[in-house]
Amino acid sequence: MRASRIRLLAAAGATLATLALTACEDGTGTQDEGASQPASTVTADTSAKSPSTPSSGTSADGTAANDPAQAGGGANGDKDNGKDNGKAGGSGSDDGFPDRVACNGSNTTVTVKPVPRPVNHMLITVKNKGSKLCDLTYYPVLRFDEMQWAPQPFEASKPQAVVSLSPGETAYAGVLLSAADGSGDGGTTGRKLAVGFHGATPNSDGGPSALPSLPAGGVYYDSSLAVTYWQQSMDDALTP
Repeated sequence: MRASRIRLLAAAGATLATLALTACEDGTGTQDEGASQPASTVTADTSAKSPSTPSSGTSADGTAANDPAQAGGGANGDKDNGKDNGKAGGSGSDDGFPDRVACNGSNTTVTVKPVPRPVNHMLITVKNKGSKLCDLTYYPVLRFDEMQWAPQPFEASKPQAVVSLSPGETAYAGVLLSAADGSGDGGTTGRKLAVGFHGATPNSDGGPSALPSLPAGGVYYDSSLAVTYWQQSMDDALTP
């Protein structure tokens, strides 16, 4: 009896194996979820990008590549920079006179006259007769006749800024001709006067001299001869 039962179980197992094999072959069976996929069904995706490599037109931080607004360059960036440079580097000035020039004998009218106060003084008046703003630097350089020396300036009269003249404006300088107490020496009478101009630096050429007329009897001067710096007002030019 025991041997017959064993044979029956063996036969049943064989029958079940045969049925399972038949089901797999005709496509009606199911596969185990844990079964491995055939190697032939797995292909490599060669078009995939590396996570660390930005795609075309995009930077690593997600902004558009070659964007002038982000990079600060490119055609638009250069154009904007050009506009800024044009604004910052423009020529001319905001005072309405883009072509400032030096005042000298060619663009001014110069007159001289003795004054009663202070005693032994003469006033030089310069008027801008041109159409451009002109600058008077330092002090007038005086030369009577053929004199070989130049009068020194009163340093106390030096202004804080260069005197500038718009067209039609005037400026002044005072001249001490001789010592009131007679302490000067080498006194003589000048018949002709040349008024010279400094350039941008002391003793540099400021342009043509002016040749103002002197009184008919000339002007007496001695070794005390001295001159003020150019002044904006007559009172400053004649202040002892």
